[in-house]
Amino acid sequence: MVLPSEEALTAVTLWVAASHVQPALQHAPRLAVVGPTKGCGKSRVLDVLHETVSRPMMTVNTSPAVVFRIIGEDPPTLLVDEADTIFGPKAGDKEDLRGLLNAGHQRNRPAWRISGPEHKPTAFPTFAMAALAGIGDLPDTIMDRAVVLRMQKRKPGEKVAPFRSRQSVPELNALRDRLAAWLTPLRGAAHRLVPPMPVEDRAADTWEPLVIVADLAGGHWPAQARAACLAMTRNEVAQDEQTTLKTRLLRDIRRVFEQQGDKEALRSHDLLAALIQDAEAPWAEYGTKGLNAYHLANLLRDFGISPANHRFENGRQAKAYARNQFLDAWARYCPDPAQPTPAAGETVVARRAQGKQPTPPSGTLPIGPPGGPAGPRPTR
Repeated sequence: MVLPSEEALTAVTLWVAASHVQPALQHAPRLAVVGPTKGCGKSRVLDVLHETVSRPMMTVNTSPAVVFRIIGEDPPTLLVDEADTIFGPKAGDKEDLRGLLNAGHQRNRPAWRISGPEHKPTAFPTFAMAALAGIGDLPDTIMDRAVVLRMQKRKPGEKVAPFRSRQSVPELNALRDRLAAWLTPLRGAAHRLVPPMPVEDRAADTWEPLVIVADLAGGHWPAQARAACLAMTRNEVAQDEQTTLKTRLLRDIRRVFEQQGDKEALRSHDLLAALIQDAEAPWAEYGTKGLNAYHLANLLRDFGISPANHRFENGRQAKAYARNQFLDAWARYCPDPAQPTPAAGETVVARRAQGKQPTPPSGTLPIGPPGGPAGPRPTR
């Protein structure tokens, strides 16, 4: 697959390796594999993960009861494709599974259930690394606990190696076995490491397992891991700011329609003028000369909203936005507070960790992680 950046390649590599020291970790980072459309390589990422992580459990549609009983002291690595079956409109009764995935980011957050013929309260572990793939962003509670891979379609001319199970799976399994042989004996060392982090709070919790593996590997990996951490967390901050701006735009457009008597459509020119006239809104200062028609269409594109020719009362046609185009986005992203809603059931200098680094096993295993001292080539 084509990953969005070299930092993303570093991150997913370290995430795979971290799964092999999972019992030693205090946090289980999620890997959010998201893309704007189908065909971006999200499922292929899970195919590769399935053959390289520790104890993979691939699922598209499973019950919370099964997952509760599989997770234990040596948990599997959960791989969830089509995550919209859990978080989207097709989620149905999957709130228990959603809660499990939220709680399982941190150790010692069990789920309590009545179990057995005696109906005793029983604590089920939830701690497990998980990769989730789906179209569009996952809920904020998941994205905030995740290393995010924002996949994209390959451009014409971009080449990738073909994935063929007969050849690729044995090669990936051999790499998995080398990772396990190198890292399993180092779980105690991984548990003791408290690496300096370039970020704070939840971002530090999420990235710490990846940085721990990088520090165990040595060489260029400690600096490379921290650089990836900074770049990818900054990118997500920018994404959050853009998402907040888009939600503000939807609210302001709804207000303009209400002020205009909820007309069937508003001319693009009139809608822009009303938005810019709001002194408390950011639109007059958006871009270099204020919000324009191109900016407006670009901000609304992700919601499936675009201008079209519309005939008004005077018989003239003009580019306009139809009110009914906004109804679904308003309901999803900025519901009217008057309407009831359904219940919902920077910086440390990068440096090597203090103390003597553990020595990887001797013999035929490499010094450092599989791939040799220089690490794997950043090919795609």
